[in-house]
Amino acid sequence: MFLHKIDEELALKLVDMNDAEEMFQLVDTAREHLKEWLGWLDYTKKAEDTKEFIQGCMRSYAENKSMNTVILYNGKMVGTAGYNSIDWSNRTAYIGYWLHQDYQGKGIMTRVAKALTDYAFDYHKLNKVDIRAAAENKKSRSIPERLGFAEEGTIRQAEWLYDHYVDHVVYGMLKDEWKGCS
Repeated sequence: MFLHKIDEELALKLVDMNDAEEMFQLVDTAREHLKEWLGWLDYTKKAEDTKEFIQGCMRSYAENKSMNTVILYNGKMVGTAGYNSIDWSNRTAYIGYWLHQDYQGKGIMTRVAKALTDYAFDYHKLNKVDIRAAAENKKSRSIPERLGFAEEGTIRQAEWLYDHYVDHVVYGMLKDEWKGCS
C-alpha cells in the first residue's frame, strides 16, 4: 500500500476499496459545494458509483497510467488528489484535486500539490507537472500560482459543467524550474 506522509498533519494514501463508503459520504456532504467546479457529481449518486470509480483508479494505477490518493488530515479523509493521468512518453503528470469545504483555508491543498510535484520529479523522474483549473475557480488556481507554476495559457470551453462551458487555465512546472524553487 502506498502511503506518503507529507508532514505531521497530512498524508496521501493510495485509494482502495476500503475507502469507498467514507469517500462517498465525504462527496455527498460536499455535493453542492463541489458541483460548482466538478462535472462528475451527477454520476456519483450512491456508494456503488464510488466503488466503480475506485476500481477504475486501481486498474489505471496497476497499468501505470495514473495515481489517485485520498488526502488524510490528522488521519481523517478530507479529499482526493493525485495524477489524473501520467504521460510517460512526454514525462508529464497531470495533477487533479478536490477538498471538502470544511478543510479549505488551512494550506492543505498547497502542501498536497507540492508533495505530488516533488514526487513526480524525484521518484518518477518526470520532466513536467501540469495543473488545470477553471478560469473562474480562484481557489483552485491559487494553488499552482502559490507554488510558482507558470501560467501557460487558456483552453477555451474546455469542459462542460452541467449547463455551460468553462475555460481552463493551464499551469506548468518543469523539473529544472522546480529545483530552483524548492
